[in-house]
Parts: sequence; C-alpha cells; structure tokens
Amino acid sequence: MREALPAAMRARDKAAVSALRSALAALDNAEAVPVGEAGLRGVALEHAPVGAGATEAVRRELSEEEVAVVVRAEAEERLVAAEQLAAPAHAERAARLRAEADVLLRLLDGRGDG
Repeated sequence: MREALPAAMRARDKAAVSALRSALAALDNAEAVPVGEAGLRGVALEHAPVGAGATEAVRRELSEEEVAVVVRAEAEERLVAAEQLAAPAHAERAARLRAEADVLLRLLDGRGDG
C-alpha cells in the first residue's frame, strides 16, 4: 500500500489517495503500542528519557491477516457510510465512498495496485 500511494498521487486518483492514506493511518494506529505497554509507566518526569527518539516506542508488527482485517474494516466503514447517504443530494459523496472501498478491496484481493 505504501508503494501504491505515490502511484495514485501521480495518477491524481483522488479516491485511491484518500483510501490509501486513511488505511495507512489506520494501520499505523493498529501498530501503536498501548500506553500501558510503552515502558514509561510509573517513571517520574525527572527520570524520563530525553533527547532525539526518547518518545519513540517499539511498534507492534502486524501479521498479514491483521493488516487485512484493518483494511477490510476501512472498506466496510466506507460502504456502510455510503449506504446511509441515501438522499440524492449525497449521491456524489456516496459514490466517492464506494470508489474508495473498491480501491481497498481490490488491494486485498490482489486485483490492483491502487
């Protein structure tokens, strides 16, 4: 997906760019270590590390299955939102959401690169 984003940007594919950015952000969030597991809990402020990279925590590494679950959830979220936009005034937004979901589902199915 990270390689597909620059290609989508060059192609000026707004649906793909939006979907990929959102999915990558969701994956970054899923990789974040919960605060309680970050290793700084209970450390007094004056004993907290300082300097470059001091606030960096080891990130979780997601399995392919976990990545697929996150991306599929992003696609489903768009499809549900598109269904809720039934009014004709929202037809363009609903179509955009469906296009974004299609981009993500194609990536999961290996039918497209963005």
